[in-house]
Amino acid sequence: MSTGGATRAGPSPVLVLPALGFFAVFALAPMAIVAVLSFFSWDGLNTPRLIGFGNWTRFAQDSVTHQAIGRSLQVMALSWLVQTPVSLLLGVFLAGRQRYRAVFGTLYFLPLLLSSAAIAITWKNVLDPNFGLLGPLGRRWEAFSENWLGNPDLALYVVILVVSWQHIPFHTLLYQAAARQVPASLYEAASLDGAGRWAQFRHVTLPQLRYTVVTSSTLVLVGSLTYFDLVFVLTGGGPGYATRILPLDMYVTGFAKYQMGYASAIAVVLVLVGVLMSLALVRFSGFARMRSRLEGD
Repeated sequence: MSTGGATRAGPSPVLVLPALGFFAVFALAPMAIVAVLSFFSWDGLNTPRLIGFGNWTRFAQDSVTHQAIGRSLQVMALSWLVQTPVSLLLGVFLAGRQRYRAVFGTLYFLPLLLSSAAIAITWKNVLDPNFGLLGPLGRRWEAFSENWLGNPDLALYVVILVVSWQHIPFHTLLYQAAARQVPASLYEAASLDGAGRWAQFRHVTLPQLRYTVVTSSTLVLVGSLTYFDLVFVLTGGGPGYATRILPLDMYVTGFAKYQMGYASAIAVVLVLVGVLMSLALVRFSGFARMRSRLEGD
């Protein structure tokens, strides 16, 4: 490839063809089928029946699904607000070379080894007001006697905290790896200029981690639309509809109520929200203008 008279060497575009083939077969084709199915009425067993925009008309009037969209956006925003600063600070902290930090990091990354179902069952038992680990504390202090997952006003926030507990170690790894790539000469120069730890973090670490912040934020925001298994095991969408986010609403509609056509319409909306969110992040974060540091940026 020629850029301003210079020739840039790189892998052949042919190498990307196998990946594109898998993406087309296992991602694009299923999405196209789901989009077509959203115009049919189908219980999953009998022959689908074309109903035109019937599912979409129902979607426009379904307050339960509208509330599920609102909860998903709420989970998305709060997950980012919780996960990003905690992951960033932990990643920078764990990028140090002290031995105790390595031990702490090893223990902290344990959630990465656990499945979402195991995490949900564990926290469900911990938070049980009668038989959970907080039960003895609740009998002694009233503040711990709350039915965390049974209170409609608290359940969604508890879910967000559990989800964050599960995913923060992964994003911490991203920030830790990026922080270790920051040249030590930048800190030495900042120190000679009289910059303290906070000034070094603000003027050296954060600018050097800006690409990682964008990448991690994209994973948090778009990934929050895929939270399903943990929420399903932890609360089942309850109490009432308090934790029924959009992926869970799609599952219940399709596999519990056997309304595959309407569930497909919800799935299409879910995909569109994810695509729009990704495009917005690319547009407003400057992701498209980022250049590889190997190119001298």
